[in-house]
Amino acid sequence: MAAVTDSCSFSSFSKCITKHLNLCYHVDFDSHVLKGRVALTVEVLEDKFSTLTLDTRDLKIFKVTANGQEAKFALGVLDAVKGTPLEISLPFELSRGQHVIVEVTYETSPKASALQWFAPEQTAGKKHPYLFSQCQAIHCRAMVPCQDTPSVKHTYYAQVSVPRELVALMSAVRDGQEVDPEDSNRTIFRFRQTVPMPSYLIAIVVGALEYRKVGPRSSVWSEKELVDLAAFEFSETESMLRIAEDLVGPYVWQQYDILVLPPSFPYGGMENPCLTFATPTLLPYLTYDSWFWTGNLVTNKTWEHFWLNEGHTVYLERMIGRFLQSEQFRQFMAIGGWKELKETVNTLGAKSPFTNLVINLDGVDPDDSFSSIPYEKGFALLYHLEELMGGPEVFMGFIKSYIQLFAYRSVTTEDWKNYLFSYFKDKVDILNKVDWNTWMHTPGMPPVKPQYDTTLADACTALCQRWKKASEEDLANFSPNDLKAFSSHQLIEFLAQLLQEEALPLTHVKKMQEMYNFNNINNSEIRFRWLRVCLRAKWEDAVPLALKMVTEQGRMKFTRPLYRELYNFEKFREKVVSNFMKNRPSMHQVTASLVAKDLKVDQTQSTGF
Repeated sequence: MAAVTDSCSFSSFSKCITKHLNLCYHVDFDSHVLKGRVALTVEVLEDKFSTLTLDTRDLKIFKVTANGQEAKFALGVLDAVKGTPLEISLPFELSRGQHVIVEVTYETSPKASALQWFAPEQTAGKKHPYLFSQCQAIHCRAMVPCQDTPSVKHTYYAQVSVPRELVALMSAVRDGQEVDPEDSNRTIFRFRQTVPMPSYLIAIVVGALEYRKVGPRSSVWSEKELVDLAAFEFSETESMLRIAEDLVGPYVWQQYDILVLPPSFPYGGMENPCLTFATPTLLPYLTYDSWFWTGNLVTNKTWEHFWLNEGHTVYLERMIGRFLQSEQFRQFMAIGGWKELKETVNTLGAKSPFTNLVINLDGVDPDDSFSSIPYEKGFALLYHLEELMGGPEVFMGFIKSYIQLFAYRSVTTEDWKNYLFSYFKDKVDILNKVDWNTWMHTPGMPPVKPQYDTTLADACTALCQRWKKASEEDLANFSPNDLKAFSSHQLIEFLAQLLQEEALPLTHVKKMQEMYNFNNINNSEIRFRWLRVCLRAKWEDAVPLALKMVTEQGRMKFTRPLYRELYNFEKFREKVVSNFMKNRPSMHQVTASLVAKDLKVDQTQSTGF
């Protein structure tokens, strides 16, 4: 079988693999750079080895050594997606099985795609600057020269020098701190990560941070303005961890801390080992962090197989929900996921290659392919297999075994499928009837629509249909009692169903606000859907509320669809684009570049942050 390659990386992991990184950072808030030095312990996989290539993006390289000897290096041709290869010539030859320590002294760019620098006024406290990283999918190379592919897993140690009034955290266990011997106004924080992990999970944050302990292995970190609320909301963390451990095995990362970031973070959360990044938009939601098993412990080998991370994670999250609530609740959440999948397919187009479960990323930035497809289409496949193989208890046996077998490794869809057939060897005839090609390699909706229990969704559907069919005279029949028995999840489902229908008349939406007072609900998931309902009805009062939401937080799940709805409100298009351009400097770069495409902003206008 041909060796697996990664179209998103210059590094050839068939020739050598990184086993360990030793990082030193000096965080410079004045110039918005990390002054860095990294020592990579590299294992050689072939004889007569004398050159290696690392991934970089916008890095200044000052010096390279190999086992202490100066090594020649050159930066190759810039690639728009992959960045710039760092080609290193060793001053000696090595044989298969030998190790070399390659040390690179470098500096990041002020515009490094992995790093977000906040001025004090952009933080909750308004007094101190703030830095955080986001390396998924291929941004670690903008922070450290490395083999930036999920195919390679390594441990790391780090020391980070920051101004003494600030705190540094990383995706690793804290290992002490001391006054910087070179500058008494700075503190060095030390970290160690002894579990091998891919480069995209390296994470750093520096800010005026405080913590509250919420469990025997968990603390919540944030600026002091948010930390007590965050500690309250995440107080059940330990019980959640224990449920996950019962399902799929031990949590191997020792520490499980949660960092509540400033609102511009582009994702709902990033499950970095030892330090989950979360946005305030997650509050009051407690996440089920299944990624620590089906993403961090078992990892997609390349980004084409991203569904292996996300589909299994969603499946596990909903299984934990089953234990906490009920099977009906799991089914209800799956119904919402199916609707989200349909909406994404409609948005991207049923023939878009980005709606494949396994995608082709040749020449494609993985960020551009980011959507709910790997999450929800992946879940739908696993749920379909669960039904075929004998139900949730039977299929969870496979999931747990899959995690235990492939722990600490990176896998492809072929690896996963081969093990599925091996595990269910007595049901191969059933598995052979699955339309694997359509599921994996064909765009659009899955070939099978799961039949979910609609008990909890029926009330949402009934209310949605009442509003859809209501005449002007019927509006008097609605009352606040309509929602009396609804959970927050059912409110989300009701609004999600409305978004699948033709836009309601403005009179109906105004009446809905009068009866249900959605404008006063702060739950981000509800607010996001409600504002979309309003914008589709062309309610002008919703425009400032939507502009406020896209400005005060930067989670892509909310920001991109809201900006698209605002853009479609032609009367306000110019104002919407102006709002984006004004606030772009404070947005995360990934979010900003994708919103620029959504708003059809001239790229000559929108370069730079």
